[in-house]
Amino acid sequence: MNNIVAVVLGGGRGTRLLPLTSYRAKPAVPLAGKYRLIDIPLSNCLNSGINQIYVLTQFESVSLHRHIRGTYRFDNFSGGFVEILAAQQTLAESDAQRDWYQGTADAVRKNLRYLLEPGSDYVLILSGDQLYRMDFGQMLATHRNFGADVTIAAKPVSRRDASGLGIMRVDDHGRVVGFREKPQSEDELTDVAIDPAWIEAHGIASQGRDCLASMGIYLFNRKTLLDVLEKTDYQDFGREVFPASIRARRVQLHIFDGYWEDIGTIRSFYEANLMLAQPNPPFELASATAPIFSRARFLPPTRVESVTVERSLVADGCVIGAGTRIENSVIGLRCRIGRDVTIRNSVIMGADFYETPGQLSADSAEGKPPIAIGSRAVIDGAIVDKNCRIGAGARVTARGTQPCADGPVGEFCTVRDGIVVVAKNGSLPEAWHV
Repeated sequence: MNNIVAVVLGGGRGTRLLPLTSYRAKPAVPLAGKYRLIDIPLSNCLNSGINQIYVLTQFESVSLHRHIRGTYRFDNFSGGFVEILAAQQTLAESDAQRDWYQGTADAVRKNLRYLLEPGSDYVLILSGDQLYRMDFGQMLATHRNFGADVTIAAKPVSRRDASGLGIMRVDDHGRVVGFREKPQSEDELTDVAIDPAWIEAHGIASQGRDCLASMGIYLFNRKTLLDVLEKTDYQDFGREVFPASIRARRVQLHIFDGYWEDIGTIRSFYEANLMLAQPNPPFELASATAPIFSRARFLPPTRVESVTVERSLVADGCVIGAGTRIENSVIGLRCRIGRDVTIRNSVIMGADFYETPGQLSADSAEGKPPIAIGSRAVIDGAIVDKNCRIGAGARVTARGTQPCADGPVGEFCTVRDGIVVVAKNGSLPEAWHV
């Protein structure tokens, strides 16, 4: 695997994840209480033996850069690196080319010189905002066995789920011969559907699934990638490079049937986090063979006092008061939770720091809550971003007798996809409610 270079795409503006992406890039969004989304593709690479990795960033990338620099360090003898390639202008570009990344393919094109280093034969293109666990060594084996120019990972899905994905048609040998983006009509679905027996023949139970969805994971021969990007002005891999390659190159499918989720919306982020807290989750964080890496923070153990916790994840460094009940939720780093608090079906991201005694005194003098969840507060069906101040007795929920419509709720809250989101550094006074 030493001859593979991985390129992780930092993503666009992330507008569907607002307000979580107001101050951070999509891959920097916290996950499962203690990780960030970027930890998933980077861990998959490292667990697969790939340790030459570039991360391409553009929007709100400061916290992402800080996390990567503080986490992914290698010794002097391994030859490994995780290098950040931020959008930049160069003297080699014409005035017309000096612009932000215009798409995924354009982002890689603007950084081709870093892929020309000797010793690499393949380039693996990954997304920075997906949740899955994959051994890329198996994908490389598929690529080599079929003599492919490009190999793309695909997951079997039902026709019901296919309408929101890019669906591929393959021949009997798994060569991709057709592609349709988000097919809607029955005729379009039939055109790209595959015989479930083909899926079964690859050792995967079809379970009524007859469509193969692109996961946005591409393995290129380096020569092929350079040729495609240098001779065209294609801007996007999924919409332009991949469909064009089907016509002119050997594009092979690598079938995958593990858990995979694209974290592109508030709803998908919320549901993926709560899924991780369930018994026997489809994506298991605890793995002896393929762990998820993240930054070491040297925090104390969480301290609880007469607390009820069911089907939940609780990260390090928390203090949880007596009488509090936590159900089906994720509690992030450094959370301070008062007495008799109820948290249900919620994602609490925690805090970046503990307040000092002086800061707590200043909070009290200014009449604002500390960075914590105050006593008797109720949080249900919500996402609370980092460093929030939730006053005593506040009720953060959209699950009332009259559900709230999507949109702003006061200065610091927004309802999106039916979920109340408290923005980073938000402050809700005592007895606040939607």
